[in-house]
Amino acid sequence: MDNFRNLIVWKRAVELATNVYGRTISFPKFELYGLTSQIRRSAVSISSNIAEGAGRRSKKEFANFLGISYGSACELETQLLIAKNLEYLKEDDFDSLFNELNEIQKMLYVLEKKQRN
Repeated sequence: MDNFRNLIVWKRAVELATNVYGRTISFPKFELYGLTSQIRRSAVSISSNIAEGAGRRSKKEFANFLGISYGSACELETQLLIAKNLEYLKEDDFDSLFNELNEIQKMLYVLEKKQRN
């Protein structure tokens, strides 16, 4: 696999994680070890699994890590929705994060499919 730093999906996932950290700063302090932590871990996991998979020796292994990354993206989607429902996230912040996450999910799906073929 080429250097993961050249992958657009990895770059966008890193940017998303950075934005997630910024948007969760205002969450209630009692959520620091709950929803805030879970959202942040899921967001970081997306780019981390892309990087780890790219460092593996085969396309099949890379594809498996892309699948894990996609799973983390789905976790994050759920957690962001919960945060919005609890009114921890403003509607426009949710929409911005959700739209970027959705684009990353599409990119992961296509890249994983390509690695499996």
